Amino acid sequence: MFDYHALAPELILGVTLLAVLAVDLVLPDRLKYLAGVTALVGMVAAVFPLLTMAFCDSIAGCVDGGTRSMFGGSYVVDDFALVLKALFLVSGVVSLLLSVGYLESDDYYQGEFYFLILASVTGAVVMASARDLITIFIGLELVSAPAFLLAGWRKGDLRGNEASLKFFLTGVLATAVMLFGMSLVYGLTGEITFAGIASQSAALDLGPEPAFVMGVVFVLIGFAFKVSAVPFHFWAPDTYQGAPIPVAAYLSVGSKAAGFVGLLVICYQAFAAVPEVWGPILWILAAASMTVGNLGALKQTNIVRLLGYSSIAHGGFILVPFAMAASYDSVGLSDAFFGSITYLLIYAFMNLGAFAVVIVGAAKAKSGEIADWAGMARYAPATAGLLAMFFFALAGIPPLAGWFAKFVMFRSVIGVFESGWAIAIAVIAAVNAVIALYYYARIVKSVYMDDVPIAVPQAEAAAIRTAPSLVLAIAITAAVVVVVGFFPQVLAFFGEAARGF
Repeated sequence: MFDYHALAPELILGVTLLAVLAVDLVLPDRLKYLAGVTALVGMVAAVFPLLTMAFCDSIAGCVDGGTRSMFGGSYVVDDFALVLKALFLVSGVVSLLLSVGYLESDDYYQGEFYFLILASVTGAVVMASARDLITIFIGLELVSAPAFLLAGWRKGDLRGNEASLKFFLTGVLATAVMLFGMSLVYGLTGEITFAGIASQSAALDLGPEPAFVMGVVFVLIGFAFKVSAVPFHFWAPDTYQGAPIPVAAYLSVGSKAAGFVGLLVICYQAFAAVPEVWGPILWILAAASMTVGNLGALKQTNIVRLLGYSSIAHGGFILVPFAMAASYDSVGLSDAFFGSITYLLIYAFMNLGAFAVVIVGAAKAKSGEIADWAGMARYAPATAGLLAMFFFALAGIPPLAGWFAKFVMFRSVIGVFESGWAIAIAVIAAVNAVIALYYYARIVKSVYMDDVPIAVPQAEAAAIRTAPSLVLAIAITAAVVVVVGFFPQVLAFFGEAARGF
């Protein structure tokens, strides 16, 4: 069955991709920003079919409580897919809002930039519904390939060239490893759909089969590269620092979230019969990512690079609920999924907001070095206040939204505290939460309490105006961070909907 309603977001994004190229082709340079407006309109329009499908029970043609399945079960639109598609579209909208003024101020190519962001978001939207190996691979590569170009957008910048090249080489390696793992899984099960792989692996008792274990491990390694989990993280800090800041923001949220969605879906569905294989691997990835990410952030002097290591650490926190997968029953596994998805939703808004403020702060201090941000509260109090809010949210300080992300993460582990592995991961997470608070607070302290560097022209910095699109992006993310902090059920509702997956 070809369901146009279910595929409406993807179709709208496809039409918008062509429209952006057409607008960029016909308009003069002074109007190139309209390509960004076109991209924004298309992404917002793609949200409306999601809203109509959210009430799918009352619409003719829906089956299984609103789930729409196409292409032999390879493409499914259910509550989980709707929630994640909405996250990707909102992340794309905010990333575009960060980009418009930034691109104009540096005279970069604009139409191509918006086209690539749209293409990457389209790949992420496809991944949310992918339920077979081929579709999820195509979606993942559609997310990644435009990102390789976006990371090196400043072609004359050596650091940008390094960022793009390192990202491309590690991405290609990850793809090769993942494809090899998928070929082993397909060869042993004869299935490409996740449901088929799960049933065949259980029926044939492939858990002890070394080749099948190797296939599962290689698939997980491929996704671990995509989400920059330790020890496959080494590309992320350099790429974030070398890429334009709006691109770094998108990579840390949209691209990373797509990787997590693929990882969780393939574990939860395709490899559901062998949690004893992937559970310990995710435990190691979670513990290592939290620890290495936070320890690496402690010694950073560049604020974007610090956020890169912070992103690695948060990736570890997102994996914590699934780190104990082998200890869960079916109900506990559902709780783990709720914990990971809810954390991912909250993290997206916190991190996008942090990067938005970093764009403003870097423009005022004319530097991304933390030392040059000292005393910013004296000449840019609003920027300093927003920086403190988003950084304390990332640290998990109440009443900002981050506390609830940490809460659902710890709650999912406490449910299996009879396991020594659960106690160990809970202790590691608690220690890393304290470490993270230290380096976030250190930057806030510098911004408020240290003296302004002589090289920073305070009057000139205070007079710099922030682009309206950037102000809107900060307003959206700040509102979510504050509202969810006081009313966590706002985002918990979406995490609960995704749990039904």
